[in-house]
Amino acid sequence: MKTERIIIEDKEQPEEELLKKPAEILRNGGLVAFPTETVYGLGANALNEEAAGKIYAAKGRPSDNPLIAHIADFDDLPPLVTVIPKAGRRLMEAFWPGPLTLIFPKSELVPYGTTGGLDTVAVRMPADPVANALIRLAGVPVAAPSANTSGRPSPTTADHVWQDMNGKIEMIVDGGAVGIGVESTIIDVSGDEPVILRPGAITQEMAFAVLGQEVPLDPAIVSGPMKADVRPKAPGMKYKHYAPKAELTLVEGETEDVIQNINRLAKEKLSKGFRVGIICTEETRERYPEGMVRSMGLRAREETIAHNLYGVLREFDDLEADFIFSESFSRDHLGQAIMNRLTKAAGYHILNTGDKADGAND
Repeated sequence: MKTERIIIEDKEQPEEELLKKPAEILRNGGLVAFPTETVYGLGANALNEEAAGKIYAAKGRPSDNPLIAHIADFDDLPPLVTVIPKAGRRLMEAFWPGPLTLIFPKSELVPYGTTGGLDTVAVRMPADPVANALIRLAGVPVAAPSANTSGRPSPTTADHVWQDMNGKIEMIVDGGAVGIGVESTIIDVSGDEPVILRPGAITQEMAFAVLGQEVPLDPAIVSGPMKADVRPKAPGMKYKHYAPKAELTLVEGETEDVIQNINRLAKEKLSKGFRVGIICTEETRERYPEGMVRSMGLRAREETIAHNLYGVLREFDDLEADFIFSESFSRDHLGQAIMNRLTKAAGYHILNTGDKADGAND
């Protein structure tokens, strides 16, 4: 398959004429990658089970990993769900369009091929003007997980998509680099109480401010890998995600201890001939004299770290790193989403500087 790539020059006011062809591809059951404010999505008609199946095939994605249906308007939601709970409505009014996915009981209109066999459906209304215009033109809800090979770092530029999807999909809509850089927050509002299934730019604190109640993290995303026989409620919960090719180790502890341990581990690996990457911030980058050192941004501005996270992980793939050692981050606010992604990318391989073991294998 030949993959066509079209470039959107004016992302804020995309030309409708340019989007007619990708909209038609989506409507007719084909695959189109496109930018959102979070990451690039791999889109297909969410109401077409065969089209949803093409997403799983292109990504190499397990079929029990549910997809998110993207809509362009509030009126697009009722046909997809059986009920809109009060908490869901309040969150929609506060954060849609935006980087928030909500999980509702699904209607019969939504095929199980889109929901990963679940009786619930995940829905989001993206704020990105290109995404919104494309979905509106397509005239159907668009299932769109991240446009990468399953398990790899998510794409934040059209070049990242091209690396993974060229020859597998009909079209890539190039709208430049995305804004946020990590996937949407997912909140399940289908049960008695809302629960966060994936942290993102809409934080626990923000949800609390709207609902007036604590919105806890689902235990499954904080207790380590899910068991093989458990069906995930949302994307990103069960399978290895966001991972570079190199073995990634997160190092936690006091700043000086973290720097000292990363330098020690890097020196050990370098002495054995391995290629070593180090992930740090602008505040500490000069403290690492050896290895391939990459800053993700300013610790004082977490949004810069989220924006650069996947790009840095992909860069280490290009540099053919064997091992990567990363600083850790606060688990509050946006740091919760950053640490969720890094922990998954590391396969829960975390070294606490108070431990005796070095936490890294040859």
